Amino acid sequence: MTYRSTRGADAGTSFSEAVIKGLASDGGLFVPEEEVLFTPAEIKDMCGMDYKSIAALVMSRYADDFTEGEINECVDGAYTDAKFPGGPAAVTTLDKDLSVLELWHGPTCAFKDMALQILPRYMKKAVEKRGESKEITILTATSGDTGKAALEGFKDVPGVKIMVFYPSEGVSETQKLQMVTQAGNNVNVVAIEGNFDNCQTGVKKIFSDKAFEEKLLRDGKMLSSANSINFGRLLPQIVYYFFSYAVLVSRGTVKFGDIIDFCVPTGNFGDILACYYAKKAGLPVGKIICASNENNVVADFLNTGVYDKNRDFVTTTSPAMDILVSSNLERLLYDALGKDCSAVRGLMDRLSRFGVYRVPSEALKFIQKDFAAGCSVRAEVSEEIGRIYNKYNYLIDPHTAVGVSVYGKCSDKARHTVCVSTASPFKFNACVAESLFANEIPEGTGEDCISALLSEKTGIAIPAPLRGLFEKEIRFKDKVKPEMMPEKSEDFIYDR
Repeated sequence: MTYRSTRGADAGTSFSEAVIKGLASDGGLFVPEEEVLFTPAEIKDMCGMDYKSIAALVMSRYADDFTEGEINECVDGAYTDAKFPGGPAAVTTLDKDLSVLELWHGPTCAFKDMALQILPRYMKKAVEKRGESKEITILTATSGDTGKAALEGFKDVPGVKIMVFYPSEGVSETQKLQMVTQAGNNVNVVAIEGNFDNCQTGVKKIFSDKAFEEKLLRDGKMLSSANSINFGRLLPQIVYYFFSYAVLVSRGTVKFGDIIDFCVPTGNFGDILACYYAKKAGLPVGKIICASNENNVVADFLNTGVYDKNRDFVTTTSPAMDILVSSNLERLLYDALGKDCSAVRGLMDRLSRFGVYRVPSEALKFIQKDFAAGCSVRAEVSEEIGRIYNKYNYLIDPHTAVGVSVYGKCSDKARHTVCVSTASPFKFNACVAESLFANEIPEGTGEDCISALLSEKTGIAIPAPLRGLFEKEIRFKDKVKPEMMPEKSEDFIYDR
């Protein structure tokens, strides 16, 4: 298996090299040059496997320059019982038509753990395989969950440093505290005056600065990414779609061969793209429903073929989805445009210059064959948190609530649907508690007390990684404008 850029460069790149680079040399994203396809018999065999066995099998098809032993070592090290008590993922069936795929049982209580516990292991192996001796600095933009998960995954990894940029007012208090109290001797966290798109654009500009890249190489250093622009981040996310299907079949919720739908809360388009790749690889998936919040630029695109980021940015209760430039959509465009790299380059250029592009009608038909889309606004999200709790005694966070709400609007209930649950409700305790017990929260109550109240009222324990968070020492207090990101990065890389 080799990889190439969506924009035409770097053809014939190995998985190891793609993981180390993160972003292709022309600014595009690495995509597989060959299609992966599992036979029905292979998928049926997965229905008797545990998570780690499915992970090793799926990943081996995309990372075939790794030996079986190397893949198993990465998988076993990532998904330990200590990090994922009770298993990496869980499927809870709420109704005959609806299940929830819980992806927040890891060390930072968000779905990003599923990929960011294994990416450092892939990267370390890749560096060893390629004989690299350069110090690697991971630069990452986060809308909340990626930052903490990446920091936790890469902390104190030899030969690697990691720096995370987050929007100062665009994450929950719990998400912020998870990052600014992060332990580790190789980590740094900086708040940016702006939104996630400012953070993401700033990181991409640093990656595309050829003069800076050459300077780093001369000094024995290099950059890489832990965002889902890195295919090594995306690959582990393909796994849990196969896992959820295997669980539903093994429980008898669906019969083997039945087609199911997935509804995925969507921001940067990585999680939902992984579902698309699982479907391409043979998983019996019907519609992939894209659930957006008020920043519904992706939902609008999937419904109209016009991507237009020239709109007001809305700060919502589901901040991981507060994104107007969804990087991973470029990988879907690559397929929809018949793998025409020049056409992809043209659209990305239009997006950069004008903030808008339109895909040809045939490309839109290609996309709508697999995707449906809708959005849910703040009031609906709050209502959905209350409805699900009152009907099923089941607690969901606001991102999951966006997904379940859009499922109600876009699904015809003809097939069993799995809604992807991306974060523990205790990471967004204020929103969840206010949705359920607004009249019982005294004015001025701090978020630490709100967590305790939420736990007391619902009988659900606060996840271990979030306990005592508000008492931890704050290590990182920097807050800068977006234009200062290159300088802050260089200072960190060179220990200034």
